Amino acid sequence: MDERIALILARRSVRIYTGEPVAEDEIAALLQAGMAGPSARNLQPWRFVVVTDRKRLSRLSEIHPYGKMLEKAGACIAVCGDTETSPDFWIQDCSAATENILIAVSMLGLGAVWLGVHPRADREKALKEFLRVPDTVRLLCLVAVGRPAEHPTPRTQFDATKVHREQW
Repeated sequence: MDERIALILARRSVRIYTGEPVAEDEIAALLQAGMAGPSARNLQPWRFVVVTDRKRLSRLSEIHPYGKMLEKAGACIAVCGDTETSPDFWIQDCSAATENILIAVSMLGLGAVWLGVHPRADREKALKEFLRVPDTVRLLCLVAVGRPAEHPTPRTQFDATKVHREQW
């Protein structure tokens, strides 16, 4: 296998962390990777809320129904989309940014998991209130980031039966 592709296959969801902090330069690198993602008409509607305070991470773990791992995460990146900037493609653009962050996490030797928020209105409302996200901004997901205390094996999920050539 091509070693460059192996870096992508090494990206796995990590839900168990050591509790150690994530360094500011690592967070900056993750945000830089996110903002390198493609966006429709290059509008770049992504906005990010970074949480590293232990008490706030703990509270986030209580608000998100599947976010218990945030208790031990070193950081959380809330990926948001400015709907005034891009009312039509903020979801796609922010999803691309999120995937870039997740791949960068793996490349830095960190662990992360994507916690879905949108389109669950109850999750989005509670998290937007806690993070003080403006009304014109939507919350796509949370990315829990930390020093991994588990190391899932790289894998491919390639399935040739899901690939069609020239036409369906």
